[in-house]
Amino acid sequence: MKLYNDILGLIGNTPLVRINHITRQHKIKATILAKMESLNPGYSVKDRIGISMIDWAEKEGVLKKGGTIIEATSGNTGIGLALVAAVRGYKCIFVLTDKVSVEKVRYLKSMGADVVVVPAAAKLGTPDHYHETAARIHRETPNSFYPDQYSHPANPLAHYRTTGPEVWNDTDGKVTHFVAGIGTGGTISGTGRYLKEMNPNIKIVGADPYGSIFKTYKESGHVPEATPYLVEGIGQSLPVGNADMKIVDEIVNVTDRDSFDYARLLSRREGIFCGGSTGTNFAAALKVAKDLDETGLIVFIVCDTGEHYLSKFHSDEWMKEKLLLEPQRITGGLIAETKNGTSPGELIFVGPDDLVSDALAKMNESGITQLPVIEDHRSVGSLRESGILTKLLANRDLLNSKVSEVMDKSFPVLDVDASFAEIKSKLQRNPAVLIEDFKRVTAIITRSDLLDIQA
Repeated sequence: MKLYNDILGLIGNTPLVRINHITRQHKIKATILAKMESLNPGYSVKDRIGISMIDWAEKEGVLKKGGTIIEATSGNTGIGLALVAAVRGYKCIFVLTDKVSVEKVRYLKSMGADVVVVPAAAKLGTPDHYHETAARIHRETPNSFYPDQYSHPANPLAHYRTTGPEVWNDTDGKVTHFVAGIGTGGTISGTGRYLKEMNPNIKIVGADPYGSIFKTYKESGHVPEATPYLVEGIGQSLPVGNADMKIVDEIVNVTDRDSFDYARLLSRREGIFCGGSTGTNFAAALKVAKDLDETGLIVFIVCDTGEHYLSKFHSDEWMKEKLLLEPQRITGGLIAETKNGTSPGELIFVGPDDLVSDALAKMNESGITQLPVIEDHRSVGSLRESGILTKLLANRDLLNSKVSEVMDKSFPVLDVDASFAEIKSKLQRNPAVLIEDFKRVTAIITRSDLLDIQA
């Protein structure tokens, strides 16, 4: 029978996949290959270091039967460690920041780990920083192992022994550039060292988010003050022991917007469902590839799966909230679902047979100045506060009249998939537009609802 003794046998030997549509779109002559680390059993590149660090701890006698593994992680290393712990019978406690996606937190808990969440804003050296918290829990927990992936030599060694040889062998030694993020430094340093030993001319390129310190640190030796960014799992505010800058030839900074856009593009155009740091790597690979001819062969790391980020950048609502969603993906339905001050599905309206006095009361109670008039889920007219007040000044008895007697023409009605451009055009001539879904009016969008959208 062809089988594995346990799930750990599936770690590594991930395939290379050619990028096709996007390279043609960008007129790239070089070959760009994705190293599919998302196909590891824990769905990330960090599976490799999870087993490597625990193997080391067991060999050195640091981790004994019934012990507890404690680590500060952005999620994926925790998952890699939890896989090994599940097979070998260890307990786990992981410390994450509140920047980490809820999917990763739930994943870790589902594997039996205890999870401690601390503020992402906590500075290194303060008690609430996630490294400090993990170190404290380690000190307080008997028979525990704190790998500290940022300095543990088994981290880059895992990639020197596995990832580097795989890239070299699977490209028949033709790889010219290797692109990876710099978080703990293990992937780029270990893989890069092996590839440099095989061919010193191979270029090792670090992909780093704007806000991280590595590009300035590499180029000047100066450590700048880090600024916040949204991409998870890469970049640092200070140098880390496993990030060997001597191995890295160049560092390319990438914005959050490009990281997320290219990760989403890989899903839509290449079928590679990935996380944001993969988008960072791919954006850097594209930048490098623009200067290469047909002899160029770039391998970049697909760090993890997009399933870890369904509530984040793979959500149009989250992207819109962060002002990162490309304009062509902003639709009437999305604006209506995420507009300020209302709950999704809430539409305030009146019927044509309602009294004008009741309509005014509804306006005052809701703090709005215009109302759609809806009958059988279809728009039949509109009420505007200024128009009603003008009519009431002329005839106060209209307060007891039906809405149908004073209403104006309907606001324009657009489909739920109407584009931002269509909505914007209608609002230049009308105070509001209505959104309908399956011929039922479900929402109203006003000019003020567009003010928080950059498009």
